[in-house]
Amino acid sequence: MTDPNLSKIFMQTLIEDLKSSKIYTDLQNAAQIEITKPGVRLSELKKGVQAGLIHSGWDKRLKNAVFKYLQTKPKLQYPVTPPEHTKEPLLYLRKAQHAWEKRILKSLNSMCTELNIPLARKRPEKEQKEMNSKWTELGVEGPDLTQIRPVYAPKDFLEVIVGIQNPNYHGDNNGFFPLWGIVQVPVKVKSINLLRLQYSEMAINQCQSGIDDSTDIPSELFDLDRSKLGKKVVNANHGPVAQEFSKKGCPSGLRATLWAQMLCVEVDDVDKLYYEQLKTSVLNHDLLVDSLLYKDVKLTATNDDQYFVFEDFLYQVLLPFSRDTFVLNHFSQNSATPPKSYIRGKLGVEEFSVLYPPNGVIPFHGFAMYERSTLAISTDYIVYLLITRYVLFIDMIDTEDSPYRLHSISSHHQGIVALSLLFEVLLQTHEPELFFHLKTVGCQPLKIAFKWLVRAFSGYLSSDQVLLLWDRILAYNSLEILPVLAVAIFSFRKTNLLKVQSYNAAEAVLADLTTLQVIPLIQLSLFSK
Repeated sequence: MTDPNLSKIFMQTLIEDLKSSKIYTDLQNAAQIEITKPGVRLSELKKGVQAGLIHSGWDKRLKNAVFKYLQTKPKLQYPVTPPEHTKEPLLYLRKAQHAWEKRILKSLNSMCTELNIPLARKRPEKEQKEMNSKWTELGVEGPDLTQIRPVYAPKDFLEVIVGIQNPNYHGDNNGFFPLWGIVQVPVKVKSINLLRLQYSEMAINQCQSGIDDSTDIPSELFDLDRSKLGKKVVNANHGPVAQEFSKKGCPSGLRATLWAQMLCVEVDDVDKLYYEQLKTSVLNHDLLVDSLLYKDVKLTATNDDQYFVFEDFLYQVLLPFSRDTFVLNHFSQNSATPPKSYIRGKLGVEEFSVLYPPNGVIPFHGFAMYERSTLAISTDYIVYLLITRYVLFIDMIDTEDSPYRLHSISSHHQGIVALSLLFEVLLQTHEPELFFHLKTVGCQPLKIAFKWLVRAFSGYLSSDQVLLLWDRILAYNSLEILPVLAVAIFSFRKTNLLKVQSYNAAEAVLADLTTLQVIPLIQLSLFSK
Protein backbone atom coordinates (compact mmCIF):
# COMPACT_ATOMS: atom_id res chain seq x y z
CA MET A 1 0.00 0.00 0.00
CA THR A 2 2.50 2.61 -1.26
CA ASP A 3 -0.07 5.24 -2.27
CA PRO A 4 -0.26 7.78 0.62
CA ASN A 5 -3.93 8.60 -0.07
CA LEU A 6 -4.81 4.90 0.02
CA SER A 7 -2.90 4.48 3.30
CA LYS A 8 -4.80 7.42 4.78
CA ILE A 9 -8.15 5.92 3.72
CA PHE A 10 -7.13 2.58 5.21
CA MET A 11 -6.20 4.20 8.53
CA GLN A 12 -9.47 6.12 8.63
CA THR A 13 -11.41 2.93 7.96
CA LEU A 14 -9.49 1.12 10.69
CA ILE A 15 -10.15 3.91 13.22
CA GLU A 16 -13.86 4.03 12.35
CA ASP A 17 -14.10 0.26 12.73
CA LEU A 18 -12.43 0.39 16.16
CA LYS A 19 -14.66 3.27 17.27
CA SER A 20 -17.77 1.27 16.41
CA SER A 21 -16.56 -1.77 18.36
CA LYS A 22 -16.93 -2.62 22.04
CA ILE A 23 -13.19 -2.22 22.63
CA TYR A 24 -13.50 1.55 22.11
CA THR A 25 -16.10 1.87 24.90
CA ASP A 26 -14.01 -0.32 27.18
CA LEU A 27 -10.94 1.82 26.44
CA GLN A 28 -12.82 5.00 27.33
CA ASN A 29 -13.99 3.47 30.61
CA ALA A 30 -10.45 2.32 31.42
CA ALA A 31 -9.10 5.83 30.67
CA GLN A 32 -11.68 7.38 33.00
CA ILE A 33 -10.60 5.00 35.76
CA GLU A 34 -6.95 6.00 35.21
CA ILE A 35 -7.87 9.73 35.44
CA THR A 36 -9.46 9.24 38.85
CA LYS A 37 -6.36 7.60 40.33
CA PRO A 38 -4.63 9.84 42.91
CA GLY A 39 -1.14 9.43 41.43
CA VAL A 40 -2.05 11.13 38.13
CA ARG A 41 -0.98 14.79 37.98
CA LEU A 42 -3.03 17.31 36.02
CA SER A 43 0.14 18.71 34.37
CA GLU A 44 1.03 15.22 33.04
CA LEU A 45 -2.49 13.90 32.56
CA LYS A 46 -1.96 12.49 29.06
CA LYS A 47 1.30 10.72 29.91
CA GLY A 48 -0.11 9.40 33.18
CA VAL A 49 -3.23 7.95 31.54
CA GLN A 50 -1.18 6.39 28.71
CA ALA A 51 1.25 4.82 31.18
CA GLY A 52 -1.63 3.46 33.25
CA LEU A 53 -3.34 1.94 30.22
CA ILE A 54 -0.10 0.30 29.07
CA HIS A 55 0.51 -1.07 32.56
CA SER A 56 -2.98 -2.62 32.59
CA GLY A 57 -2.40 -4.35 29.22
CA TRP A 58 -4.36 -2.05 26.91
CA ASP A 59 -1.51 -1.70 24.43
CA LYS A 60 -1.69 -5.46 23.75
CA ARG A 61 -5.47 -5.39 23.45
CA LEU A 62 -5.30 -2.61 20.85
CA LYS A 63 -2.52 -4.41 18.95
CA ASN A 64 -4.63 -7.57 18.90
CA ALA A 65 -7.64 -5.58 17.65
CA VAL A 66 -5.56 -4.13 14.79
CA PHE A 67 -4.11 -7.59 14.05
CA LYS A 68 -7.62 -9.05 13.82
CA TYR A 69 -8.72 -6.23 11.52
CA LEU A 70 -5.78 -6.88 9.19
CA GLN A 71 -6.56 -10.60 9.17
CA THR A 72 -10.29 -10.33 8.45
CA LYS A 73 -10.63 -7.27 6.22
CA PRO A 74 -9.68 -7.22 2.52
CA LYS A 75 -6.78 -5.05 1.46
CA LEU A 76 -7.76 -1.76 -0.19
CA GLN A 77 -7.11 -1.72 -3.92
CA TYR A 78 -6.44 1.18 -6.23
CA PRO A 79 -8.37 2.01 -8.25
CA VAL A 80 -11.31 0.98 -6.09
CA THR A 81 -12.97 -2.12 -7.54
CA PRO A 82 -16.76 -2.66 -7.73
CA PRO A 83 -18.28 -4.73 -4.87
CA GLU A 84 -18.99 -7.74 -7.10
CA HIS A 85 -15.33 -7.78 -8.22
CA THR A 86 -14.19 -7.64 -4.60
CA LYS A 87 -16.24 -10.75 -3.93
CA GLU A 88 -15.03 -12.50 -7.12
CA PRO A 89 -13.22 -10.78 -10.03
CA LEU A 90 -13.93 -13.45 -12.69
CA LEU A 91 -17.40 -13.32 -14.24
CA TYR A 92 -17.60 -16.99 -15.25
CA LEU A 93 -16.81 -18.08 -11.68
CA ARG A 94 -19.44 -15.68 -10.31
CA LYS A 95 -21.94 -17.31 -12.66
CA ALA A 96 -20.85 -20.79 -11.58
CA GLN A 97 -21.24 -19.87 -7.89
CA HIS A 98 -24.68 -18.38 -8.57
CA ALA A 99 -25.79 -21.54 -10.39
CA TRP A 100 -24.48 -23.67 -7.51
CA GLU A 101 -26.43 -21.59 -4.98
CA LYS A 102 -29.61 -21.98 -7.04
CA ARG A 103 -29.06 -25.74 -7.08
CA ILE A 104 -28.73 -25.84 -3.28
CA LEU A 105 -31.89 -23.77 -2.83
CA LYS A 106 -33.77 -25.98 -5.28
CA SER A 107 -32.75 -29.04 -3.25
CA LEU A 108 -33.91 -27.38 -0.04
CA ASN A 109 -37.25 -26.26 -1.51
CA SER A 110 -37.82 -29.70 -3.03
CA MET A 111 -37.43 -31.26 0.40
CA CYS A 112 -39.97 -28.80 1.83
CA THR A 113 -42.46 -29.64 -0.92
CA GLU A 114 -42.00 -33.42 -0.71
CA LEU A 115 -42.25 -33.57 3.07
CA ASN A 116 -44.86 -30.78 3.30
CA ILE A 117 -42.91 -28.91 5.97
CA PRO A 118 -42.25 -25.15 6.17
CA LEU A 119 -38.82 -23.53 6.11
CA ALA A 120 -39.63 -21.98 9.49
CA ARG A 121 -42.39 -22.10 12.10
CA LYS A 122 -42.96 -20.55 15.51
CA ARG A 123 -42.77 -23.09 18.31
CA PRO A 124 -45.79 -23.33 20.65
CA GLU A 125 -45.09 -22.06 24.16
CA LYS A 126 -45.25 -25.57 25.59
CA GLU A 127 -42.63 -26.80 23.12
CA GLN A 128 -40.39 -23.81 23.92
CA LYS A 129 -40.42 -24.59 27.65
CA GLU A 130 -39.80 -28.28 27.02
CA MET A 131 -36.83 -27.57 24.74
CA ASN A 132 -35.37 -25.09 27.23
CA SER A 133 -35.56 -27.63 30.06
CA LYS A 134 -33.71 -30.18 27.90
CA TRP A 135 -31.15 -27.73 26.42
CA THR A 136 -28.19 -29.74 27.74
CA GLU A 137 -29.71 -33.01 26.47
CA LEU A 138 -30.85 -32.09 22.97
CA GLY A 139 -29.50 -35.33 21.54
CA VAL A 140 -31.88 -37.48 23.60
CA GLU A 141 -35.12 -36.46 21.88
CA GLY A 142 -34.48 -34.77 18.54
CA PRO A 143 -36.86 -34.28 15.60
CA ASP A 144 -37.91 -37.07 13.25
CA LEU A 145 -35.04 -37.34 10.77
CA THR A 146 -36.08 -40.41 8.79
CA GLN A 147 -36.96 -38.41 5.65
CA ILE A 148 -34.43 -35.58 6.08
CA ARG A 149 -31.49 -35.79 3.66
CA PRO A 150 -28.37 -33.65 3.36
CA VAL A 151 -28.73 -30.81 0.86
CA TYR A 152 -25.49 -31.83 -0.88
CA ALA A 153 -22.40 -33.95 -0.42
CA PRO A 154 -18.78 -33.31 -1.49
CA LYS A 155 -19.15 -35.42 -4.65
CA ASP A 156 -22.00 -33.13 -5.84
CA PHE A 157 -19.79 -30.08 -5.35
CA LEU A 158 -16.89 -31.74 -7.18
CA GLU A 159 -19.12 -32.42 -10.20
CA VAL A 160 -19.86 -28.70 -10.42
CA ILE A 161 -16.19 -27.68 -10.13
CA VAL A 162 -15.11 -30.22 -12.77
CA GLY A 163 -17.67 -28.77 -15.18
CA ILE A 164 -16.36 -25.19 -14.95
CA GLN A 165 -14.62 -23.91 -18.08
CA ASN A 166 -13.12 -20.49 -18.76
CA PRO A 167 -14.85 -19.33 -21.99
CA ASN A 168 -11.87 -17.10 -22.84
CA TYR A 169 -9.24 -19.81 -22.52
CA HIS A 170 -8.27 -22.35 -25.15
CA GLY A 171 -5.55 -24.64 -23.83
CA ASP A 172 -3.43 -27.10 -25.78
CA ASN A 173 -1.40 -30.14 -24.90
CA ASN A 174 1.84 -28.14 -25.03
CA GLY A 175 0.77 -25.64 -22.39
CA PHE A 176 0.19 -25.85 -18.66
CA PHE A 177 -3.50 -26.69 -19.12
CA PRO A 178 -4.98 -29.18 -19.55
CA LEU A 179 -2.86 -31.83 -17.86
CA TRP A 180 -4.06 -35.20 -16.61
CA GLY A 181 -6.28 -33.66 -13.96
CA ILE A 182 -9.98 -32.91 -14.04
CA VAL A 183 -9.90 -29.29 -12.82
CA GLN A 184 -9.64 -27.11 -15.93
CA VAL A 185 -9.80 -23.66 -14.33
CA PRO A 186 -6.49 -21.82 -15.01
CA VAL A 187 -5.99 -20.16 -11.64
CA LYS A 188 -2.52 -19.47 -10.25
CA VAL A 189 -1.18 -21.93 -7.68
CA LYS A 190 2.11 -22.04 -5.80
CA SER A 191 5.08 -24.15 -6.84
CA ILE A 192 6.70 -26.63 -4.47
CA ASN A 193 9.61 -24.22 -3.92
CA LEU A 194 7.28 -21.44 -2.79
CA LEU A 195 5.49 -23.87 -0.49
CA ARG A 196 8.83 -24.91 1.02
CA LEU A 197 9.59 -21.27 1.78
CA GLN A 198 6.12 -20.69 3.20
CA TYR A 199 6.33 -23.70 5.52
CA SER A 200 10.06 -23.41 6.26
CA GLU A 201 9.45 -23.67 10.03
CA MET A 202 8.19 -27.22 9.39
CA ALA A 203 11.50 -28.36 7.89
CA ILE A 204 12.84 -31.76 8.93
CA ASN A 205 15.66 -30.18 10.95
CA GLN A 206 13.15 -28.19 13.06
CA CYS A 207 11.64 -29.69 16.23
CA GLN A 208 7.86 -30.00 16.05
CA SER A 209 4.96 -30.54 18.42
CA GLY A 210 3.36 -33.74 17.21
CA ILE A 211 6.70 -35.50 16.69
CA ASP A 212 9.33 -34.49 19.23
CA ASP A 213 6.92 -34.37 22.17
CA SER A 214 5.72 -37.96 21.80
CA THR A 215 5.82 -40.31 24.79
CA ASP A 216 8.66 -42.29 23.20
CA ILE A 217 11.04 -39.31 23.49
CA PRO A 218 12.33 -38.08 26.88
CA SER A 219 10.39 -34.92 27.77
CA GLU A 220 13.51 -32.99 28.78
CA LEU A 221 14.72 -33.03 25.15
CA PHE A 222 11.92 -30.87 23.78
CA ASP A 223 8.56 -30.97 25.52
CA LEU A 224 9.55 -29.14 28.71
CA ASP A 225 11.27 -26.28 26.90
CA ARG A 226 8.39 -26.03 24.44
CA SER A 227 5.83 -25.82 27.24
CA LYS A 228 7.85 -23.18 29.10
CA LEU A 229 8.10 -21.07 25.97
CA GLY A 230 4.40 -21.61 25.28
CA LYS A 231 3.47 -20.26 28.72
CA LYS A 232 5.53 -17.13 28.05
CA VAL A 233 3.72 -16.68 24.73
CA VAL A 234 0.34 -17.11 26.43
CA ASN A 235 1.27 -14.54 29.08
CA ALA A 236 2.30 -12.08 26.33
CA ASN A 237 -1.29 -12.30 24.99
CA HIS A 238 -0.41 -11.02 21.52
CA GLY A 239 -1.92 -12.64 18.40
CA PRO A 240 1.10 -12.44 16.04
CA VAL A 241 3.40 -13.90 18.72
CA ALA A 242 0.98 -16.80 19.31
CA GLN A 243 0.74 -17.34 15.56
CA GLU A 244 4.52 -17.47 15.13
CA PHE A 245 4.92 -19.87 18.07
CA SER A 246 2.16 -22.19 16.78
CA LYS A 247 3.90 -22.73 13.43
CA LYS A 248 5.67 -25.63 15.15
CA GLY A 249 2.47 -26.81 16.78
CA CYS A 250 0.67 -26.10 20.05
CA PRO A 251 1.30 -27.99 23.30
CA SER A 252 -2.00 -29.74 24.07
CA GLY A 253 -2.45 -28.00 27.43
CA LEU A 254 -2.11 -24.54 25.84
CA ARG A 255 -3.92 -25.16 22.55
CA ALA A 256 -7.28 -23.61 23.50
CA THR A 257 -5.63 -20.39 24.71
CA LEU A 258 -3.25 -20.17 21.73
CA TRP A 259 -6.07 -20.68 19.23
CA ALA A 260 -8.09 -17.95 20.97
CA GLN A 261 -5.12 -15.57 20.84
CA MET A 262 -4.45 -16.30 17.15
CA LEU A 263 -8.10 -15.56 16.39
CA CYS A 264 -8.11 -12.56 18.77
CA VAL A 265 -11.03 -14.03 20.71
CA GLU A 266 -11.91 -12.70 24.14
CA VAL A 267 -15.11 -13.97 25.73
CA ASP A 268 -16.82 -11.48 28.02
CA ASP A 269 -20.27 -10.94 29.51
CA VAL A 270 -21.54 -9.36 26.29
CA ASP A 271 -20.68 -12.53 24.35
CA LYS A 272 -22.48 -14.63 26.93
CA LEU A 273 -25.54 -12.39 26.70
CA TYR A 274 -25.41 -12.59 22.90
CA TYR A 275 -25.31 -16.35 23.07
CA GLU A 276 -28.39 -16.32 25.33
CA GLN A 277 -30.22 -14.15 22.78
CA LEU A 278 -29.38 -16.62 20.01
CA LYS A 279 -30.53 -19.46 22.25
CA THR A 280 -33.85 -17.66 22.75
CA SER A 281 -34.19 -17.38 18.97
CA VAL A 282 -33.69 -21.16 18.70
CA LEU A 283 -36.35 -21.77 21.35
CA ASN A 284 -38.84 -19.43 19.64
CA HIS A 285 -38.59 -20.72 16.08
CA ASP A 286 -38.03 -24.11 14.48
CA LEU A 287 -36.15 -23.98 11.15
CA LEU A 288 -35.73 -26.69 8.55
CA VAL A 289 -31.98 -26.17 8.80
CA ASP A 290 -32.24 -27.36 12.44
CA SER A 291 -33.20 -30.79 11.12
CA LEU A 292 -30.31 -30.66 8.65
CA LEU A 293 -27.92 -29.94 11.55
CA TYR A 294 -29.43 -32.74 13.65
CA LYS A 295 -29.09 -35.13 10.72
CA ASP A 296 -25.48 -34.11 10.08
CA VAL A 297 -24.48 -34.59 13.71
CA LYS A 298 -26.21 -37.99 13.77
CA LEU A 299 -24.39 -39.07 10.60
CA THR A 300 -20.97 -37.87 11.81
CA ALA A 301 -20.38 -37.34 15.52
CA THR A 302 -22.69 -40.01 16.95
CA ASN A 303 -21.10 -42.68 14.74
CA ASP A 304 -17.59 -41.75 15.90
CA ASP A 305 -16.10 -43.29 19.04
CA GLN A 306 -14.02 -40.14 19.66
CA TYR A 307 -16.82 -37.58 19.35
CA PHE A 308 -20.17 -39.12 20.36
CA VAL A 309 -19.80 -37.68 23.89
CA PHE A 310 -19.88 -34.17 22.37
CA GLU A 311 -23.24 -34.64 20.62
CA ASP A 312 -25.22 -32.36 22.96
CA PHE A 313 -22.51 -29.70 22.85
CA LEU A 314 -22.60 -29.69 19.07
CA TYR A 315 -26.31 -28.91 19.11
CA GLN A 316 -25.77 -26.15 21.68
CA VAL A 317 -23.24 -24.53 19.34
CA LEU A 318 -24.62 -25.17 15.86
CA LEU A 319 -28.28 -24.32 16.48
CA PRO A 320 -27.50 -20.79 17.80
CA PHE A 321 -24.89 -20.42 15.05
CA SER A 322 -27.62 -20.80 12.41
CA ARG A 323 -29.37 -17.70 13.88
CA ASP A 324 -26.27 -15.52 14.14
CA THR A 325 -26.54 -12.60 11.70
CA PHE A 326 -22.96 -11.55 12.56
CA VAL A 327 -21.76 -14.31 10.21
CA LEU A 328 -23.31 -12.41 7.29
CA ASN A 329 -20.32 -10.05 7.40
CA HIS A 330 -18.12 -12.61 5.69
CA PHE A 331 -20.24 -12.54 2.52
CA SER A 332 -18.77 -9.14 1.62
CA GLN A 333 -15.40 -10.88 1.07
CA ASN A 334 -16.65 -14.17 -0.32
CA SER A 335 -17.99 -15.13 -3.73
CA ALA A 336 -21.07 -16.63 -2.07
CA THR A 337 -24.33 -14.74 -1.53
CA PRO A 338 -26.66 -15.39 1.42
CA PRO A 339 -29.80 -17.24 0.26
CA LYS A 340 -33.19 -15.51 0.35
CA SER A 341 -36.66 -16.75 1.10
CA TYR A 342 -39.98 -15.00 0.63
CA ILE A 343 -43.11 -14.73 2.71
CA ARG A 344 -45.76 -17.12 1.39
CA GLY A 345 -47.62 -15.63 -1.55
CA LYS A 346 -45.02 -12.87 -2.10
CA LEU A 347 -42.47 -14.76 -4.17
CA GLY A 348 -40.11 -12.40 -6.00
CA VAL A 349 -41.21 -9.27 -4.10
CA GLU A 350 -37.98 -7.98 -2.54
CA GLU A 351 -39.61 -6.08 0.34
CA PHE A 352 -41.04 -9.40 1.56
CA SER A 353 -37.75 -11.27 1.30
CA VAL A 354 -35.74 -12.53 4.28
CA LEU A 355 -32.32 -14.16 4.51
CA TYR A 356 -32.66 -17.87 5.21
CA PRO A 357 -31.19 -19.15 7.40
CA PRO A 358 -30.48 -15.95 9.36
CA ASN A 359 -26.69 -16.53 9.22
CA GLY A 360 -26.80 -17.20 5.45
CA VAL A 361 -25.13 -20.63 5.70
CA ILE A 362 -27.13 -23.68 4.60
CA PRO A 363 -25.62 -26.73 6.37
CA PHE A 364 -24.01 -29.29 4.10
CA HIS A 365 -23.09 -32.90 4.77
CA GLY A 366 -20.06 -32.80 7.09
CA PHE A 367 -20.68 -29.25 8.39
CA ALA A 368 -20.58 -30.44 12.01
CA MET A 369 -17.10 -31.88 11.48
CA TYR A 370 -15.54 -28.40 11.60
CA GLU A 371 -17.04 -27.64 14.99
CA ARG A 372 -16.30 -31.03 16.49
CA SER A 373 -12.58 -30.47 15.91
CA THR A 374 -12.70 -27.35 18.10
CA LEU A 375 -14.64 -29.28 20.76
CA ALA A 376 -11.74 -31.70 21.09
CA ILE A 377 -9.47 -28.90 22.36
CA SER A 378 -10.73 -29.32 25.92
CA THR A 379 -12.81 -31.71 28.01
CA ASP A 380 -14.06 -29.00 30.37
CA TYR A 381 -17.84 -29.05 30.14
CA ILE A 382 -18.69 -25.68 31.71
CA VAL A 383 -20.67 -23.14 29.73
CA TYR A 384 -17.76 -20.68 29.59
CA LEU A 385 -15.75 -23.01 27.34
CA LEU A 386 -18.84 -23.83 25.32
CA ILE A 387 -19.22 -20.15 24.47
CA THR A 388 -15.47 -19.86 23.82
CA ARG A 389 -15.73 -22.64 21.26
CA TYR A 390 -18.76 -20.98 19.76
CA VAL A 391 -16.92 -17.69 19.26
CA LEU A 392 -13.88 -19.55 17.89
CA PHE A 393 -16.09 -21.10 15.24
CA ILE A 394 -17.56 -17.71 14.33
CA ASP A 395 -14.11 -16.16 13.92
CA MET A 396 -12.84 -19.07 11.83
CA ILE A 397 -15.56 -18.25 9.32
CA ASP A 398 -14.15 -14.73 8.92
CA THR A 399 -10.43 -15.33 8.56
CA GLU A 400 -8.30 -15.73 5.42
CA ASP A 401 -8.12 -19.49 6.05
CA SER A 402 -11.88 -19.74 6.62
CA PRO A 403 -13.32 -23.26 6.18
CA TYR A 404 -16.23 -21.64 4.35
CA ARG A 405 -13.90 -20.93 1.41
CA LEU A 406 -13.90 -24.70 0.96
CA HIS A 407 -17.60 -24.54 0.04
CA SER A 408 -17.80 -21.68 -2.44
CA ILE A 409 -16.56 -21.32 -6.00
CA SER A 410 -13.97 -18.58 -6.43
CA SER A 411 -10.55 -17.78 -7.87
CA HIS A 412 -9.18 -17.08 -4.38
CA HIS A 413 -5.87 -18.85 -3.74
CA GLN A 414 -7.36 -20.32 -0.55
CA GLY A 415 -10.57 -21.42 -2.31
CA ILE A 416 -11.50 -25.03 -3.02
CA VAL A 417 -10.94 -24.61 -6.80
CA ALA A 418 -7.33 -23.47 -6.35
CA LEU A 419 -6.66 -26.07 -3.64
CA SER A 420 -8.02 -28.85 -5.86
CA LEU A 421 -5.83 -27.68 -8.74
CA LEU A 422 -2.81 -27.40 -6.43
CA PHE A 423 -3.33 -31.02 -5.33
CA GLU A 424 -3.43 -32.23 -8.93
CA VAL A 425 -0.40 -30.18 -10.00
CA LEU A 426 1.71 -31.34 -7.03
CA LEU A 427 0.77 -34.99 -7.50
CA GLN A 428 1.43 -34.86 -11.26
CA THR A 429 4.78 -33.16 -10.68
CA HIS A 430 6.13 -35.39 -7.92
CA GLU A 431 4.32 -38.69 -8.50
CA PRO A 432 3.74 -38.79 -12.29
CA GLU A 433 3.89 -42.60 -12.45
CA LEU A 434 1.25 -42.94 -9.75
CA PHE A 435 -0.99 -40.26 -11.22
CA PHE A 436 -0.84 -41.77 -14.70
CA HIS A 437 -1.53 -45.29 -13.38
CA LEU A 438 -4.60 -44.16 -11.41
CA LYS A 439 -5.88 -42.19 -14.40
CA THR A 440 -5.36 -45.23 -16.65
CA VAL A 441 -7.47 -47.50 -14.41
CA GLY A 442 -10.28 -44.91 -14.28
CA CYS A 443 -9.49 -43.38 -10.91
CA GLN A 444 -8.88 -39.64 -10.92
CA PRO A 445 -7.02 -38.98 -7.64
CA LEU A 446 -9.00 -35.80 -6.90
CA LYS A 447 -12.21 -37.82 -6.71
CA ILE A 448 -10.79 -39.50 -3.62
CA ALA A 449 -8.92 -36.53 -2.14
CA PHE A 450 -11.69 -33.96 -2.62
CA LYS A 451 -13.68 -35.04 0.44
CA TRP A 452 -10.51 -34.69 2.55
CA LEU A 453 -9.90 -31.17 1.28
CA VAL A 454 -13.48 -29.95 1.60
CA ARG A 455 -13.67 -31.11 5.24
CA ALA A 456 -10.10 -30.12 6.14
CA PHE A 457 -9.49 -33.80 7.00
CA SER A 458 -11.84 -33.62 9.99
CA GLY A 459 -13.45 -37.03 10.41
CA TYR A 460 -10.76 -38.81 8.42
CA LEU A 461 -7.69 -38.44 10.62
CA SER A 462 -7.56 -39.26 14.32
CA SER A 463 -8.63 -36.33 16.51
CA ASP A 464 -5.12 -35.52 17.78
CA GLN A 465 -3.78 -35.41 14.21
CA VAL A 466 -6.60 -33.11 13.08
CA LEU A 467 -5.67 -30.70 15.87
CA LEU A 468 -1.98 -30.77 14.90
CA LEU A 469 -2.97 -30.04 11.30
CA TRP A 470 -5.31 -27.21 12.30
CA ASP A 471 -2.55 -25.73 14.50
CA ARG A 472 -0.60 -25.13 11.30
CA ILE A 473 -3.64 -23.92 9.33
CA LEU A 474 -4.26 -21.18 11.89
CA ALA A 475 -0.57 -20.39 12.46
CA TYR A 476 0.26 -20.01 8.77
CA ASN A 477 -3.14 -18.48 8.00
CA SER A 478 -3.35 -20.77 4.98
CA LEU A 479 -5.32 -23.78 3.78
CA GLU A 480 -2.64 -24.74 1.25
CA ILE A 481 -1.26 -27.31 3.67
CA LEU A 482 -4.34 -29.46 2.94
CA PRO A 483 -3.39 -30.42 -0.66
CA VAL A 484 0.23 -30.87 0.48
CA LEU A 485 -0.93 -33.44 3.04
CA ALA A 486 -3.25 -35.09 0.52
CA VAL A 487 -0.34 -35.57 -1.92
CA ALA A 488 1.80 -36.92 0.94
CA ILE A 489 -0.85 -39.55 1.73
CA PHE A 490 -0.94 -40.71 -1.89
CA SER A 491 2.86 -40.92 -1.91
CA PHE A 492 2.86 -42.85 1.37
CA ARG A 493 0.41 -45.43 -0.02
CA LYS A 494 2.06 -45.46 -3.46
CA THR A 495 3.22 -49.08 -3.40
CA ASN A 496 -0.31 -50.40 -2.86
CA LEU A 497 -1.94 -47.85 -5.17
CA LEU A 498 0.26 -48.93 -8.09
CA LYS A 499 -1.25 -52.42 -7.76
CA VAL A 500 -4.91 -51.39 -7.97
CA GLN A 501 -6.94 -51.86 -11.14
CA SER A 502 -10.15 -50.00 -10.29
CA TYR A 503 -11.51 -46.92 -8.50
CA ASN A 504 -13.03 -49.02 -5.73
CA ALA A 505 -9.71 -50.72 -5.05
CA ALA A 506 -7.89 -47.38 -4.85
CA GLU A 507 -10.57 -46.03 -2.51
CA ALA A 508 -10.16 -49.08 -0.28
CA VAL A 509 -6.39 -48.48 -0.02
CA LEU A 510 -7.07 -44.91 1.16
CA ALA A 511 -10.17 -45.62 3.24
CA ASP A 512 -8.53 -45.61 6.68
CA LEU A 513 -6.30 -42.63 7.52
CA THR A 514 -6.62 -42.84 11.31
CA THR A 515 -3.19 -44.42 11.76
CA LEU A 516 -1.30 -41.68 9.88
CA GLN A 517 0.98 -39.09 11.50
CA VAL A 518 0.40 -35.86 9.60
CA ILE A 519 3.50 -33.81 10.47
CA PRO A 520 6.10 -36.40 9.31
CA LEU A 521 4.10 -36.89 6.10
CA ILE A 522 4.01 -33.16 5.36
CA GLN A 523 7.73 -32.87 6.09
CA LEU A 524 8.58 -35.74 3.77
CA SER A 525 6.34 -34.36 1.03
CA LEU A 526 7.84 -30.87 1.17
CA PHE A 527 11.46 -31.37 2.15
CA SER A 528 12.63 -34.89 1.32
CA LYS A 529 12.98 -34.48 -2.45
